[in-house]
Amino acid sequence: MTNQRPTHNPQPDPAPLSERRQQILGMVVREHVASAQPVGSKNLAEGHQLGVSPATIRNDLAALEKAGLLTHPHTSAGRVPTEKGYRYFVRHLVTDPHLPTSEQLTIRHQFHQAPQEMDQWLRLSTAVLARASHGAAVATGPRAVYSHFKHLELIAIRDATVLMVLVLQDGTVKQQLLNLAATATQNELSRLSNELNDHLAGASMERVTELAAGVTEDGAPRLSALAQEVALLVAEQMVRVDGQGSNPVYRDGLAQVLAAPEFAEGDNVRRIVQVFEQRAILEEVLNECRAISDVQVYIAGEGRFAELADISLVVSPYGVQDHATGVLGVIGPLRMAYGRNMGAVRYVSALMSEMVREIYGLGVGD
Repeated sequence: MTNQRPTHNPQPDPAPLSERRQQILGMVVREHVASAQPVGSKNLAEGHQLGVSPATIRNDLAALEKAGLLTHPHTSAGRVPTEKGYRYFVRHLVTDPHLPTSEQLTIRHQFHQAPQEMDQWLRLSTAVLARASHGAAVATGPRAVYSHFKHLELIAIRDATVLMVLVLQDGTVKQQLLNLAATATQNELSRLSNELNDHLAGASMERVTELAAGVTEDGAPRLSALAQEVALLVAEQMVRVDGQGSNPVYRDGLAQVLAAPEFAEGDNVRRIVQVFEQRAILEEVLNECRAISDVQVYIAGEGRFAELADISLVVSPYGVQDHATGVLGVIGPLRMAYGRNMGAVRYVSALMSEMVREIYGLGVGD
């Protein structure tokens, strides 16, 4: 059995469980996830070939409850998993969390049919994850560690007024009106744009600043005086982008989460809507995930995020470290299909990473 360790700052496990009690815990979690109903010993005895009597199953359920992994509603003799039980399930009992190949092919086809634009892929990623998880999905746009120049266009507006359109490698687009010292024709501006694109291709903010100051290496030709002036403005825009502390958060599927029985009460509805809609809460969690390397599971906030009580997140970073990274994932009740959601998040994360590599012109090993 594959031993999964995806939860953040995992809390200590209970005493080791026997193989049968692990099996019974897994059955309770899966049946409760599917039905939203408490699971009793009779259900387990009739629905599974455990090879033991119902009395033995009842004893095992009682032991799991004593260990804090299960509990039972006052109105039912059946059991439901606790936060601790879900954590144990995710760490030890989720095996090979991958989507079926047919679903992977369908999702990949959808991405390949979409326009090759990061905004479109982010919207598609949340739509796909919401549909695959029957829950809500979130994603942050990729944020560059440091900006790199990709392309620039200078467009004549009137007299000496020019529109500068700057495109960075992570897809960020910035526009700025410039007032040149003298009127320039569009042909002259196009030549100036070509000069800057030739010299600044792939350059970091530091390199753009050097070229704007007339610094050259290995006898490289200097920028013209006007190109240096524009390059300095480009560097200033890149500094602003690098200093931005947040990037867009994309969302989808809230209505599906609200249909879950866990959110039938007003307080729970307000909590999930607050988490889903308030940028600050999501950013705090998602930005923390940018530094991880694989799928991460947050169950009830892991004792650190009070807003996530009764809520689970399955998230993963995507992108290329040292270039640009974002985070995507699904949000739902504690009663969620963790294995399926982990597989969906991992697969869509890999597709989004391919997109970032394409934007930066990187190979798989870069």
